[in-house]
Amino acid sequence: MSFSNWRLWFNRKENGANYKKIDDDAERNDEAEPVGIQRLFRFANRTDFIMMSVALFLVLVQSICILFSLIFFGMLTGLFANQSFGNKCDQQQNNLTDLVNNNYTYHSNIDVHVVKRASLDKLSTNSYTNFLSTLPTTVTPFRDKVMKIIYWGFIIGAIEFVASSVGCFIWTLSMKRQIQRMTIALFRSFTQRLYELVKVIASETLNELVTYSRAGKIVQEVFSSLRTVLSLNGSKFEQTRYEKELETTRWSSIRQGAVLGIFTGWLSLMAYLVYAVGFISGSLLISRNSSRSIDISDILVIVSIFAESFSFISFIGPFFQSYSEALGAAAPVFRLIDEGNDATINESDVWRDDTDSIVNINGDVAFNDVNFVYPTRKDAPVLHNLSIRARSGQTTAIVGSSGCGKSTCLSLFLRYYEPSSGQITIDGRAITEYGVNELRKNIGVVSQEPILFGTTIYENIRYGKLNATRLEIEQAAQEANAHDFITRLPYKYETLVGERGVQLSGGEKQRIALARALVKQPTFLLLDEATSALDSASEKIVQETLNQACKGRTTIVIAHRLTTIQNADQIYVLDKGTVIEQGTHETLIAKDGGKYQSMVKSQQVERTDEDSDDMMAIETIRKQSENFLPFRHSRFISGSVTTDEDKDSSKPLKQRNVIVRLLAMNKPEWLTILVACLACIINGAAEPFLAFLLAKIVEAFKYCSNSQLRRHVLLISFIFLVMGVVLMFIRFCQYTAFAIAGSKLTQRIRSKTFTCLLRQEVAYFDRPENSSGAISTRLSSDAAAIQEMLTTRLGSVCEVLALVLFGFIFGWIINAELALIAICALVVLFISLGAEVSVRLWLSEKCDPIIESASKLVVEVIHNMRTIKQLSIEKEVLRQYSGLIKKVTILSWKPQILFSMTFGLLWILEIYTLVFLYWRALVLYERKEVTNHGIIMVLAFAIFSLQALKLIGMIAERIADSVSAAETFFDLFDRIPVIDNGSTEGQELPDFRGEIKFDEVKFIYPTRPTSTILNKLQLNIEPGQRIAVVGTSGCGKSTIVQLLERFYDTTRGQILLDGIDIRNLNIHWLRSQLGYVHQEPILFDLTIAENISYGLEDIPRQDIINAARRANVHQFIEHLPQGYETRVGMKGSFLSGGEKQRIAIARVFLRRPKVLLLDEATSAMDSQNEQIIQEALEKAHEEDPSLTSLIIAHRLSTIRSCNSICVIERGRIIESGTHAELAQQRGPYFHMLSQNHLH
Repeated sequence: MSFSNWRLWFNRKENGANYKKIDDDAERNDEAEPVGIQRLFRFANRTDFIMMSVALFLVLVQSICILFSLIFFGMLTGLFANQSFGNKCDQQQNNLTDLVNNNYTYHSNIDVHVVKRASLDKLSTNSYTNFLSTLPTTVTPFRDKVMKIIYWGFIIGAIEFVASSVGCFIWTLSMKRQIQRMTIALFRSFTQRLYELVKVIASETLNELVTYSRAGKIVQEVFSSLRTVLSLNGSKFEQTRYEKELETTRWSSIRQGAVLGIFTGWLSLMAYLVYAVGFISGSLLISRNSSRSIDISDILVIVSIFAESFSFISFIGPFFQSYSEALGAAAPVFRLIDEGNDATINESDVWRDDTDSIVNINGDVAFNDVNFVYPTRKDAPVLHNLSIRARSGQTTAIVGSSGCGKSTCLSLFLRYYEPSSGQITIDGRAITEYGVNELRKNIGVVSQEPILFGTTIYENIRYGKLNATRLEIEQAAQEANAHDFITRLPYKYETLVGERGVQLSGGEKQRIALARALVKQPTFLLLDEATSALDSASEKIVQETLNQACKGRTTIVIAHRLTTIQNADQIYVLDKGTVIEQGTHETLIAKDGGKYQSMVKSQQVERTDEDSDDMMAIETIRKQSENFLPFRHSRFISGSVTTDEDKDSSKPLKQRNVIVRLLAMNKPEWLTILVACLACIINGAAEPFLAFLLAKIVEAFKYCSNSQLRRHVLLISFIFLVMGVVLMFIRFCQYTAFAIAGSKLTQRIRSKTFTCLLRQEVAYFDRPENSSGAISTRLSSDAAAIQEMLTTRLGSVCEVLALVLFGFIFGWIINAELALIAICALVVLFISLGAEVSVRLWLSEKCDPIIESASKLVVEVIHNMRTIKQLSIEKEVLRQYSGLIKKVTILSWKPQILFSMTFGLLWILEIYTLVFLYWRALVLYERKEVTNHGIIMVLAFAIFSLQALKLIGMIAERIADSVSAAETFFDLFDRIPVIDNGSTEGQELPDFRGEIKFDEVKFIYPTRPTSTILNKLQLNIEPGQRIAVVGTSGCGKSTIVQLLERFYDTTRGQILLDGIDIRNLNIHWLRSQLGYVHQEPILFDLTIAENISYGLEDIPRQDIINAARRANVHQFIEHLPQGYETRVGMKGSFLSGGEKQRIAIARVFLRRPKVLLLDEATSAMDSQNEQIIQEALEKAHEEDPSLTSLIIAHRLSTIRSCNSICVIERGRIIESGTHAELAQQRGPYFHMLSQNHLH
């Protein structure tokens, strides 16, 4: 059967609805085809090729050694056979002694193989670095496959096979051509099937990567947005979504194992066929040639070389699989590279060092009749004949409702996209004439959603200007009103901010992002809602700083909060991508019935009579800001600082047997594993039996009668054929069974890991080693390592052990002394391999954290590519990535020397053992203590066993990686979370009223044990009340919401719901009663309908539409080409901030919670939409008077109607009351209120 048609028989119905068949012409039309071998090394440089050539030459030398060892084996065996057939003894013994001496002298030079190994490791590392510098999240499988193909699949397998075959052909040219022709025909068939195997496995590898890349994307999405997933009870939905993709991946793995089983089984058949055909042909030649110019030695040489070549290729089948997998794994990587080279925007300028700097630029910016449509939404025009002028040294503001195209203008100016038509100019010169890199270096940007990287505050600000001095960075922080709060942190500028800045409040992140923009002293300053996350006092101070920073610069401001732009030199009002009004604040506000005037009126706040107190209030808040020490922060320590409870829960079980636990997880497939192990035992026992048959068939040539010779040879050759057919079927069963068991175990491990991770408390993910990037790496590469060990690797190990066991038994029966010589060599090999595995486990423990850091960096770059480009730090992140990879290289260098020595030992020990066996067999034969056929059997057993053990040495690295990966998973499985997010225990309150009480609550973040966030907080909320919490950034407002959601538990005190401690409630029920809308809305890469109904099951479409209407987003959705089926992209990247927020609010409305938690829920909206949402919230309270609301707010206009407003400072409530009461008290709330006036 042709391998190309194998799907027809293996595509069973059991995979049914769960398996999405990837059709080569349909669903995979967007995927790259497997690459060719010549393209696999497209990035190798001259040094790489020189080293590779040296390695190939040394392997060729080694292959010739193997060839001659087989020749010597054939000639030596023939000498024994001929001697027993009555030839002259003295002459034969002299020849025998000469051969033994020559063999010893020749193979003593085999130590050079150690040098080859060391050089090749360096080559592998260079290639590894070159390839990884540009890889996405598929980096790990591609790296592993390329390293294995360079060494195992390509060099040792293919080159040794070809070299041995070429050597065989050269040798047989001087011998009998009749036998040669027959064996050549078999090799032609082999090469054809090998080509088909490579194509099939490469294709299936590509399918597997495509399917798991979707699963990997789910992992990154979930754990980078875990708080949103947990608050919406989306764990079950995400688990189902992840397992669905895993099922598809599993079937690809099974099909790979099946086709590899067919191939190796076919190789076994070919090897036994060579024995049968070779001996039959030889016997016919001998019987027809009375002079017997051909003898048994000639036949043994030719047959042994060809048969062992097939057998060797059969043993290294896993490495040919790696070769094929490398071709498939490289496809998506190279496609990404090629797409980058073919980018429509000239991003290649970023990597050029010869671009001209922009000097003597005035800074006048003009949009001239610009039209634009996003490539992913071509049916929805964004800008239409837009014309805007931004004068040098002036501030130009762009306002309008959400989705009108404001942020798109900035994207076009930064050259993320190119206009569909029209032109953007700087000083009258088209923007395309400037280098992209230099242009962006002259632009400072502060976006609506500040993006920080998981490093220190110092590094985050330095990214704005890579060569900035310490003084410049601190000055920029002072200008952004961030220096004071940074210096009061225990580690100041060296404090780690966590993934996406999770360790900082929204306002603090925004101020650091602002400092990052100011540090480069840009010509252009782009502010996209730059102060939207700041409280009123900080906004006023920062706005004054911005006003000062804008002087002498061309500033473009995107704003919803019109207080920030009233001093702008020119204001443009946009609607549907077109300018409908323009002018100064005074001229626009004087225009009756104008759009701008209506927006200002909707934001107008009730004025107090004490306007004269405004400046005093500003100074008071400024002093409070200078003296206030936020207790929120300490250095983000990499897991070294945890609570005692967390330390106890994290302890793994000691001295556990990893293999036993893996087999226990594989219990449902035990019958399948038993079948695979039985197949291994049979395959292992076949080699000693083959040695027995070889001795018997050699003995058959003693007959002088041609008829007797042919009869015995035909009988044994028939047994060879039967064995070949049986072993072909058994090998197919072995590989397929292991593939089924291994793929199911891998699926089970990934699924259980995903579940266990979702059960962990949020504090677990606050540690950098548990970032979404690190988790993705573990689930991808570590699980794949375990799958390798329990599929092809375990099968190879079991087969080798069976071979050694049965061979030792047969050898001991024949001659104990010769058997002991072989066993001593095997013991030495086992000890050396055990030492190598131990060292590899140590190395893996050291290197894994570095590799996870590199993966984390890759994920961070991919998710924040817009910010990377805007900051022009592509080269910097590449330098960091290369530095991490270099650390792994340096750390691995010394252990690699030991590994090279072990590998060299594998090869020289075989040669020396055989030499010693030859010599000892000669001595025993002279003493008549062993027969000739006994010698042949023992020598054959020794050759088979030692060659098989070399295979174990080759895969020692992968075995060590698999054990290390399994230990990592079991550490997680054994960990007991402090807060079990998957728990089904706890009370449910059937008549929950919505009463909330914070009773003397004290809270410290587990990763920052020296900082107190809440300090004896006392807060009572009655059912149906709307309570607002206000205060400066970092005072602990958002922490209150996170404690209610049980992302963390209180350090001291308790939180009560209807009088019941929140820790005694069912966590899923609790979160179903809370509707949480965060300041930075998180959407998932699903359709709009799926995002609104996220975490809920079987929701009617009409309910989704009604929720969207209440959130004022239905009309926008209906105008999209695909409506509610429109995908929103990763984290909602296809939508504006306001659109995302409205969908997030619709998601909460659909759940109909008993308690609303709004953390700056309307901060990203324009005044019109904010008013509509406020009306919707008011209506929700009217429909359900018992609805309790807790509102975190900076924009005080959103909380005027609340029943009570609480002002928090230093983790305590310092005053509370209604809006009117607090305004009359002239306390902190009054001073905050005075900052919100429009003049």
